[in-house]
Amino acid sequence: MLVELSIRNFAIIKSVTVSFQKGLNILTGETGAGKSIIIDSLGLLLGGRASADFVRYGESRAEVEGLFELPSGHPAFAVCESMGVQIEQDGMLVVRRDISSQGKSIIRLNGQLITLAMLRELGPWLVTVHGQHDTHMLMQADKHINWLDAYGEHALGSAKTEYSKLYAAYRRTRQDLERMARNDRELAQRMDLLQYQLDEIEAAALTPGEDDKLLQQRKKWMNIEKVYSSIQDAYRSLYGDQKGMDWLGHAMSELERVAAFDEQLAPIVESVQSAYYQVEDAVHQLRNLSYQMDFEPEQLAEVERRLDLIQSLKRKYGKSVDDILEYAATIQDELDDMHHYEDRLQQAQERLSELAADMAVEALELSGIRQDCATKLAQEIEQQLRELHMERARFAITVRQMMDEDGVEIDGFHRYVDANGMDQVEFLISPNPGEPLRPLAKIASGGELSRVMLAIKTILAGTDQVETLIFDEVDTGVSGRAAQAIAEKLARVASKRQVLCITHLPQVASLADAHFLIKKEMSEDETMTRVERLNDDDRVIELARMLGGAEVTTKTKEHAREMILLGRGRKAVN
Repeated sequence: MLVELSIRNFAIIKSVTVSFQKGLNILTGETGAGKSIIIDSLGLLLGGRASADFVRYGESRAEVEGLFELPSGHPAFAVCESMGVQIEQDGMLVVRRDISSQGKSIIRLNGQLITLAMLRELGPWLVTVHGQHDTHMLMQADKHINWLDAYGEHALGSAKTEYSKLYAAYRRTRQDLERMARNDRELAQRMDLLQYQLDEIEAAALTPGEDDKLLQQRKKWMNIEKVYSSIQDAYRSLYGDQKGMDWLGHAMSELERVAAFDEQLAPIVESVQSAYYQVEDAVHQLRNLSYQMDFEPEQLAEVERRLDLIQSLKRKYGKSVDDILEYAATIQDELDDMHHYEDRLQQAQERLSELAADMAVEALELSGIRQDCATKLAQEIEQQLRELHMERARFAITVRQMMDEDGVEIDGFHRYVDANGMDQVEFLISPNPGEPLRPLAKIASGGELSRVMLAIKTILAGTDQVETLIFDEVDTGVSGRAAQAIAEKLARVASKRQVLCITHLPQVASLADAHFLIKKEMSEDETMTRVERLNDDDRVIELARMLGGAEVTTKTKEHAREMILLGRGRKAVN
């Protein structure tokens, strides 16, 4: 559960720390006081998108930190372990998020840096948020399948996993076919272009690294006279009468003649001998080089022509000869593929047919399980609605299929399929006796939608392991006996889970295990939101405000006190 939430410099909140408890935690306050800001800040700890707009004006960064206490064996342990984050035996987990005024975000989990993707993987195991957005989703029939599948997650598990794998492979294969199904003219034009490029490169008869070798040759031929002259000068300086080798040989002979008389001369003799033989070898090499240097202008011209050709190819196909050769290999592979186009097209079509047949089997199985889940969920929702003072309401969930000429053949018909299978799911309701079942979006009022949504959330709350549920003004459009029923329903959910609820209904607030007042304080210089946990006397005043509006009277206080006492009695009975 969420033990503590600390917020600093977030929107109009300067500094707030709230300690929550088990059961039903109620947050109330005037419109615009900042109740939704609390939920927004908590959303950041669950992987919500960061923005520089969250940082309080004039501050350099915003900070949000949450302390969670997890029971032994909770799935979050495994998620954290996969990230390399350890949770102590007491089950305490600290999630911290810092947002700079430039919009950059830093996330820490028990002091260890993690990525946003990691946080988004962990967040759904910590808190589930149910808000007015969920009620709007009930109006969108295409979202109903998500509610049904969440309810039937365990029953659908393996069938949906297998179908998803097949559907992903089916989509990839179909996309490959669409890519391959270009018209013959485009294919022929592409083949002509690639063949021309390949012929041009092959005609050049390039060899790897040839451009570097040619540049070296050009450098040599362009400086051939200077090189030849220097070789001759060096040769003449070393070889001939009274030249280097003569003097070196003379020195070697003199030292060899007297070396036997002084042992200190031995290493010197070796050095001079070594130098003599090395110079002798160098002289032979210089002589050979001078014989080989027969310069022909045509050789330089040929090198220049070759370099010009390579430069022309580089402008078209790559920065070096190696790049050009690699490009040639690539287009050769593409040409080979094109020549085998018909074979590959047939193989892809056969693969698509196989996948479609396998997918049809899995889609039928998935649909059958979904039909059973739909019947059970509709019955449970009806039961929940009766407890929410919609005793005569009827609820149904249709699971149907759409025909599609381009779809997959399933059970003898071509049906539309998507990532969820072949089913189209829609919630139907008949709020009053004598009325037919109709789409929820067309006939349900705001209060009825709120109760249907709460019924679904109550059912789903029993199917997962999330310890903390947040209800953000789910009681919109409800009053009277229905409001009291919603309050009692939330209290029952809170007996098994920690619940945080933002509400404007005194019936809901009267059942709080912990009641927090959110208020906005303004001065000449700044505006701040504060959160205060109310004691019994303060709760009476707050409920009286919710009952009577701006003016709190003795009667509204008495009514508020009575509601709190009745609420305690109801919770004791439940």
